[in-house]
Amino acid sequence: MRLPQLEHVCTLDVKLDPIKEIGHGRAGTRRIIPIIGGAVTGPKLQGHILNVGADWQTIFADGTAELDTRYAMETHDGAVIEIINYGFRHGPPDIIAALAEGKTVDPVSYYMRTHARLETGDPRYAWVNRLLFIGTGTRLESSVKVELFSIL
Repeated sequence: MRLPQLEHVCTLDVKLDPIKEIGHGRAGTRRIIPIIGGAVTGPKLQGHILNVGADWQTIFADGTAELDTRYAMETHDGAVIEIINYGFRHGPPDIIAALAEGKTVDPVSYYMRTHARLETGDPRYAWVNRLLFIGTGTRLESSVKVELFSIL
């Protein structure tokens, strides 16, 4: 069998509103981080993140953040593409604490990986409906940067 290959699709620079704390739920500490905009740049997709959606996070007892996002982008030529992104962020406690304080830390010092599904009804971008995507991310003070790759 052929080994999967990765192809860089785009960089998602996702702007965030302040965290809305829910509190401790059934599985851990819950919070919502509204997604309010951003940019999409790259070889396969370009456009902007729409002011719609959120990251519904659960923080487990060991400090691992379960990332569960749903938002949308509009391409430079007017197509709307839904993005559903699920993953984990974890690392040494001091690094995670620095992120929580809004500090910028070296992204190689912690793990932030996602798998994504994209969907659109626009025939020009129907290819996104048939591929799986993975992402590697960086948490910044008021945004998240995700390098998105298709799995070929």
